[in-house]
Amino acid sequence: MDLLGSILSSMEKPPSVGEKEKKLAQERKNQIEKMKLEDRKRKNEFRAKVEKEVDAFLNDSARTRLKYPPIDKVYRSIIHDVAEVAGMTSFSFGEAEVDRYIMLFKKEIPPTEEELNAYKRGEKWDPEEARFLAKKVAEEAEKARQVEEAREPVKVVPTSDYKAKYKDLIGEESAKDAARHLTPNKQFGFVPSENKRDKRSVEETLDAIRAKKQKKYDDGIHQVPSNIVAELCSTSNTEIIVEVPSASQIEAKTESSSSSKTEDQ
Repeated sequence: MDLLGSILSSMEKPPSVGEKEKKLAQERKNQIEKMKLEDRKRKNEFRAKVEKEVDAFLNDSARTRLKYPPIDKVYRSIIHDVAEVAGMTSFSFGEAEVDRYIMLFKKEIPPTEEELNAYKRGEKWDPEEARFLAKKVAEEAEKARQVEEAREPVKVVPTSDYKAKYKDLIGEESAKDAARHLTPNKQFGFVPSENKRDKRSVEETLDAIRAKKQKKYDDGIHQVPSNIVAELCSTSNTEIIVEVPSASQIEAKTESSSSSKTEDQ
């Protein structure tokens, strides 16, 4: 016998399983199999029940919603599967592992967004109240539309003429048109502009100038006092000769002054 064989022969053999332990193990195995069969049976029975309820729900025209009470996830999956096979829509609402439930909806009468939001918030959905609120919202929208239409529309006319487009810069009239209608201001300060305009003719203006100069000349002669003239004559024995220009000379001088003034203008 070799070394390995001697070692193995010298080792203690494992204790043999008694008949009692074998029997207990077999009982546990049978119990597990039985539980599996019972669970499968319960699921099948539940599925058959749901199928029957769904079929009755589809055939009842007065009902549009089918709500199931809160149930475990496994059974909720069975309900979803049956609803899908039947061609219906199913939604789960509520908190998982607390109060989550399933509601089925007929395909021809699907839920609205407002209804789904109400279920998600944990609220009850009242179709009559929903219709009333929807009608009220529609009426308010119609009133707002009528008020908007009653307002005077602002007509926007595109400007095709550059004068109208740039009237803020160049005014209503162009330079040539404005020159034709140019008029002086009606008022300048406290005196009307109309009163400042010289309405006399050229002849009248010349006559006025001559008269003004003649008056100034006459005033200059009479401004020298007679006593001063007499005193000068007596002291210096000098004859004072005052040369008075003739009317023709005054007129010629006036005309030359007027001509030079006109040229300057």
